Amino acid sequence: MVHVEVRTLAFTPPLCPDNLFGHLVATAVPGVEEWHDGAYRRTLTLPGGPGVVSLLPGTDAVVATLTLADPADADEAARLSRRILDLDADPATVDATLRADPVLAALVDEAPGRRVPGSPDADEFAVRAVLGQQVSTAAARTHAGRLVRRHGTPLPDGFAGPGSTLAHLFPGAAALTAVDPDELGMPRTRKRTLLGLVRALADGEVVLDPADVAASRAALGGLPGIGPWTVDSVAMRALGDPDAFLPSDLGIRAAAERLGLPARDRDLVAHAEPWRPYRAYATQYLWAALDHAVNVMPG
Repeated sequence: MVHVEVRTLAFTPPLCPDNLFGHLVATAVPGVEEWHDGAYRRTLTLPGGPGVVSLLPGTDAVVATLTLADPADADEAARLSRRILDLDADPATVDATLRADPVLAALVDEAPGRRVPGSPDADEFAVRAVLGQQVSTAAARTHAGRLVRRHGTPLPDGFAGPGSTLAHLFPGAAALTAVDPDELGMPRTRKRTLLGLVRALADGEVVLDPADVAASRAALGGLPGIGPWTVDSVAMRALGDPDAFLPSDLGIRAAAERLGLPARDRDLVAHAEPWRPYRAYATQYLWAALDHAVNVMPG
């Protein structure tokens, strides 16, 4: 028996939906995420079984339709939906801090209220971050989709509704320890990094806990092949660290050049000191200076 429940998820305006939904959809894992009937939809692994959330953006709230195997999972699904969309952010405080920099002020004034697109599961996002190392968004989606098809748990027939492409839950770390390196179409060093990561997550050697960002960062950064870009990506998108920053990111470097910001990483980090403690939000505004699908509201 499938339980369907609708929740209204309030937020403090303003909320710029473009990069929020644009990023989630541009990087969506096939079979796990989709844009369907004007809403972002994805599968969730919940305590009582599978779930699907459909998040429809509105002017002053997001309408969340929760499709659940267990009605008792409704509060958890709503909580994870808020995390995905960063609905508990304080945009007035964030934007006021960033407006102090004249370069960012113009970007903030153009589209205030940008949020940090989140993830419902830090382990999942860590895997996706490694898959995305030094490859295009399209290639990362392809790699992730292949893992999902081979190792993800299928949804029950008809669970996601008519016309939906949602078919699987993203596989957990324990399931991914069974991955054969030969099935991974990536360089040998990245294969080792990915398999080392999923083993560490499955064994509990690395625990990614939003309640302890510092310890999570340290544990993740101690693994071979995991550098600052991956650690900060996970901290920003999956651990809720509002000050995570990606000075080495190619998009940030391109935006810095376009906006006349320092080109060298260390100089950009120094320039960004006044953006603290909201450098993750500054990152969204910098990315918004580029022509990329992550900045475009899905049609």
